[in-house]
Amino acid sequence: MKPRGRPGGIRTPDPLVRSQVLYPAELRVHALTIGPRDIAFFSQVEPTQHLRPSLARSIVRAKFIVITPVSPLRSSLYECTVMHHRFTPKEHHFNYRIFLFAFDLDELPELHRRLPLFSLHRANLFSFRENDFFPVAEPLHHASNGSKEPPTREHPAPATPASLKQRLLAHLASRGIELTGGRIVLVTLPRVCGYLFNPVSFYFCYDAAGTCVASLAEVTNTFREMKPYYLGPDTAVANAPGTFHERTPKYFYVSPFSDVDTTFDFTLRAPGERLSIQIDDYVGEARTLTSTLAGPRRELTNARLAWFTLKYPLITLRIIALIHWHAALLWLRRLPWFAKAARSTDQRDLYRPHTSIATTAPEAAKLTAPTEAA
Repeated sequence: MKPRGRPGGIRTPDPLVRSQVLYPAELRVHALTIGPRDIAFFSQVEPTQHLRPSLARSIVRAKFIVITPVSPLRSSLYECTVMHHRFTPKEHHFNYRIFLFAFDLDELPELHRRLPLFSLHRANLFSFRENDFFPVAEPLHHASNGSKEPPTREHPAPATPASLKQRLLAHLASRGIELTGGRIVLVTLPRVCGYLFNPVSFYFCYDAAGTCVASLAEVTNTFREMKPYYLGPDTAVANAPGTFHERTPKYFYVSPFSDVDTTFDFTLRAPGERLSIQIDDYVGEARTLTSTLAGPRRELTNARLAWFTLKYPLITLRIIALIHWHAALLWLRRLPWFAKAARSTDQRDLYRPHTSIATTAPEAAKLTAPTEAA
C-alpha cells in the first residue's frame, strides 16, 4: 500500500483502512515530528480509532504505520534567578530572573535544523556563532607565563582548530585532559536579535564515561574583554561529583567598584535537573561580594523557546541595561571606584583587550596629548 497522487491520497482495497483508520487529514501531517508520548499513545490505539494529527512522519504500509521517532535533545534551557549581594563598603543587593541555554556543542547543527527561532552562524532571533566564545586563537594580552614571549598582534598566537569544541579540546589536552569521545556543555546566551552579552559563560567537560572532569568560567566585562578561568580535576570537590571549587586572583577589570587584584572564589556545579553556581569576591580573607545563579532545567522545545522569548524579551539587552543601572546606583551612593587604565599592567591573561590597556604608554600619550594646532 503506497500513498499516491495528492498529499493524503491513498489506494487500498481494505474498507476498514479506507473508512475508519486513515483519512487524508491524518496523512497530511507527515512532515511534522513526534515525541515519545505520541509513540506511547499509538501503541495503545484501537483499529477503529482515528489517528491523532500529532502522529507524524508516517509511512503507510498495508494495515499499519511505521513511525520515525525524533530523539529528545540533550541541550536544554535553565530558568534562573541571578542574585548579587555586595557587603562592603556599602551594602547593595538585587536579583532578577533570566533564562540560559545549556548547549551540547555536538548538537548545534541539529538545533539549527529543528528550532526555527535558532540558527548556527546565521542571523535569527537566537543566533549562535562559535567565534563569539573562547577566542584562544587570538592574541593573549599580558600573558603571565613568564618564560614564554606573550603573543602580540605582531606575533600572533599559533593557529588552533576552528570549531569551538576543537579549541576547547586542544586547551584541555594542553593541560593533560584527554576528552576523546566525550562532550562539552556550554551554559550561556547566544546572540539575541544580533546582540550578544554574557557576563559569564560556563563550560562543563565530560569524558566518554559521562563524568564531568573539568569546567571553565569565561568572564566578559562591559568593555567586551574576555578571560577564561580553568577549574581542572584538582579542583573537584570530594563527595560532590561534578562540583569544582577554586579561589584564584582575578587580574581582570570586571567592575569599577572592585579592584583588579580581588580574588575570585568559584563554585561550579555541573548542570542537571537544576543549575547552581556561585562566584564570590574576596579581599584577603574578607568576602566583599557574592553572586549566585540557580534555577531548574526546562526542556528545549520550540514552544518553550517561543514562550521564553515573550517572557524574557531581548534578554541580552536587559542584562547589560541592568548592569549599568546598578552601577549608576552605586556611583550615586559614592562608592569608591577604579579607572580601568589605572592598573593596566595588572590586567593579564585576557583576550580582546580594550584600547585603554592595549596601547603602549607612548601611544596612549599621543592619543591624549593635544596637537600643536589645537
